Amino acid sequence: MAKNFGDDEQRALDPSASEQRADSEKTIQRNPHPDFGKVQASRPDWPEDPARTFTKTKDPSWKPGQGGNDGGDSLKKEHVEIDPYAEGRPAAFNYKLMISAIVPRFIGFISTRSKDGTSTNLAPFSYTTVVNHDPPIFVVGYAGGYENAKDSLKNLIDTNECVINVISEHFVEAANATSINAPYGISEWAISGLHPAPCTTVKASRVKEAIFSIEGKLMETKEFESRATPGKKTGVLAFIEGTRFWAREDAINEDKNAIDPTVLKPISRLGGITYARTTGFFELPRPDFEDSKKAGELEHLIKPKVEGQ
Repeated sequence: MAKNFGDDEQRALDPSASEQRADSEKTIQRNPHPDFGKVQASRPDWPEDPARTFTKTKDPSWKPGQGGNDGGDSLKKEHVEIDPYAEGRPAAFNYKLMISAIVPRFIGFISTRSKDGTSTNLAPFSYTTVVNHDPPIFVVGYAGGYENAKDSLKNLIDTNECVINVISEHFVEAANATSINAPYGISEWAISGLHPAPCTTVKASRVKEAIFSIEGKLMETKEFESRATPGKKTGVLAFIEGTRFWAREDAINEDKNAIDPTVLKPISRLGGITYARTTGFFELPRPDFEDSKKAGELEHLIKPKVEGQ
């Protein structure tokens, strides 16, 4: 478990954490547009209510053993091998590569408060996912080590509490505004204009606008060290147990076990500064081995491994 840091101790250890993160952002250069306002103005307006429909899969007649549904086109392309630790390769390249390839990613919109309750924090983290359901366990990845802890991580370690909110279309701009590199003690809630709502098992606030939120308690953290620069701490992984769920009444079903995606309208993260809406759906039942075997669909396909392995 990480050690706890008070405000004075954090400033003594790292008085310019927010400035360092700003410099890091300039190095990464997520925004590829010299004048984003001009690029934004040239694009079509936001489709307010696009059709959210279910379609067939690309190949509804697909059979076991068939492989890809592109007629083999993907097999005609070669791959480029990339060593993440290659000499001269900046660590930022690995970051940009992974966030552009591991997509779409859920965005954990995390709310925390300081131990003394004098300040609050709200920020988006796309290194977030669920890893277990009993108990409900979530993981959140934070850039930087304990000594350069982001405000959200500092509060999480100090209080062992947080709220993970799901970002939906109707407050995406406000959510993005919370990614600003404000100094510790400046609340992103005011900058975003979003509204806090009370929780039951934690003191941190949930986002009232969020359709789904999870109250959480910190279980443990793990700090990571750079391979390229030994001794440099580059990240912290937090394990969080969900202790209470909040679902908007028009999105949850009667059994309280499913959220309607057409109401949730979740926003996901792609690479750079690109985000995505979820507007198209298809369904695929999970196959049953015995049923497929009885139907003769697995004939000549039951093997311990395939050619080339």
